[in-house]
Amino acid sequence: MPSSSVQVADQASRAALQARREARYRRRKITNRIALTMSLLAMVFGVFWLVWILFETVRLGADGLSLAVFTEMTPPPQAETGGLSNAIAGSLMMVGLATLVGTPIGVLAGIYLAEYGQRSWLGHAVRFINDILLSAPSIVVGLFIYSAYVARVGTFSGLAGVLALALIVIPVVIRTTENMLSLVPNALREAAYALGTPKWKVISSVTLKAARAGVITGILLAVARISGETAPLLFTALSNQFWTSNLGEPMASLPVTIFKFAMSPYENWQKLAWAGVFLITIGVLAINIIARTFLRNKH
Repeated sequence: MPSSSVQVADQASRAALQARREARYRRRKITNRIALTMSLLAMVFGVFWLVWILFETVRLGADGLSLAVFTEMTPPPQAETGGLSNAIAGSLMMVGLATLVGTPIGVLAGIYLAEYGQRSWLGHAVRFINDILLSAPSIVVGLFIYSAYVARVGTFSGLAGVLALALIVIPVVIRTTENMLSLVPNALREAAYALGTPKWKVISSVTLKAARAGVITGILLAVARISGETAPLLFTALSNQFWTSNLGEPMASLPVTIFKFAMSPYENWQKLAWAGVFLITIGVLAINIIARTFLRNKH
């Protein structure tokens, strides 16, 4: 074959290859634009509802705020005055005690899973059970505490509410602690072991200190989760129209009070329900901001 024919055939094959490449590039570009457009539309759809919810919460909730909300107890229907002081105090008490009960258990279990039980059968079992608890509906936790404690004692109580909320805190803290400790480089552990440091000291002074910001973030996110839980408290703490600090009695809480007042036909109760929604939203938002920004760069 003459050299000119070879050159012509080579140029034709190169042109065909270039055309196929350009066609493939155009298809990929079109596909990328379609995927990007759908992603943006999905983001706009989600943000639209989020902004709408926040707008309605601020509009209706801020209108119901007053000094009486923080100083007066929940009122009877059609009352001219009243507040949420007993519900706010009850929520703070139960959430605080549940965090104090659940956090040490969760942190210690997370340390075991990350430092001791990576390959043991007990570690796998604990991890499996924790995953189930983490994904279990909160109403199941409430029913469990009701059957295991409330039904046996014979009365609803704030203590039962604390136990239910603590069972929700524990799996969240376990998962966060384990994940954060697993991210700590093994070089830090090996360096501490090389200096003759015992393992308990390595965990407390090296790995746990390095993962401190992540662990605290997980604790704060667990607090944010239980702050708005209603179903577990309906089966455990129930509610109370009056002020009480006795954990052996039914205790008021913001989520249950919001549920009860929002479902009522009384205007003053509905107004207080929106005020309670606003307070919980602001509280959870503040906790998330602290968890994601203030502690983000702490070591």
